[in-house]
Amino acid sequence: MARQLDEQLAGCFPVGQRLRVLDVGMGQGTQALRLARAGHKVTGLEQDPKMVAAAREALAAEPEGIRQRVRLVEGDGRDTGVHFLPGSFDVVLCHGVLMYVEEPDPLLAGLARMLAPGGLLSLLVRNGDALAMRPGLAGDWDGALVSFDTDAYTNRLGLRVRADRLDALTATLAGIGAPLRAWYGVRVFTDTAADDAGVPSDFGALLLAEERAGRRDPYRRVAALLHLCGVRGG
Repeated sequence: MARQLDEQLAGCFPVGQRLRVLDVGMGQGTQALRLARAGHKVTGLEQDPKMVAAAREALAAEPEGIRQRVRLVEGDGRDTGVHFLPGSFDVVLCHGVLMYVEEPDPLLAGLARMLAPGGLLSLLVRNGDALAMRPGLAGDWDGALVSFDTDAYTNRLGLRVRADRLDALTATLAGIGAPLRAWYGVRVFTDTAADDAGVPSDFGALLLAEERAGRRDPYRRVAALLHLCGVRGG
């Protein structure tokens, strides 16, 4: 996904531009730190105190120059208007968040308002059109049959959450003034891998296969996750 995001940043902004990035639901700060290392100014917004603590610990291990480019804010992604002025960011990331939000449209509209004209909105969501793939590949036929007719699923944390569908999100992005520019599949071949699985010896080939599959049909349509990129005023 990082490669996909970098491709979109390169297509939307001049080479070398230092971007203002808002990472909503940043978790432990993986993407925030990666972008700060690339020279961008990043604000991370996270409501889980444990994740904020993990992000602060990770940030503390970085060189001072990188630490100065990162600001951590404890808060809910649905309250961006409380913390920031409209148009304050060139890039807004919302990765792995929508599945925990029962009504995502107000959140997405608020994120779009945070973008300057021409700004990029990057979403990572569970693919509602492929919910039967994981149980089906695992031989859980009852689970697969149930998954065909629902947007709800149980994640690996044991939480009952929701998935999004490409067509619906495409319409939503158009409606909030950040129409879809590009979309990708994520975890096409590797969704059934165990959480504690080690790095395979052929990791390079695996990564290349995932990257290619995530860019083309029909593979990306059955990916576990969808990565959608919309552009404000695009």
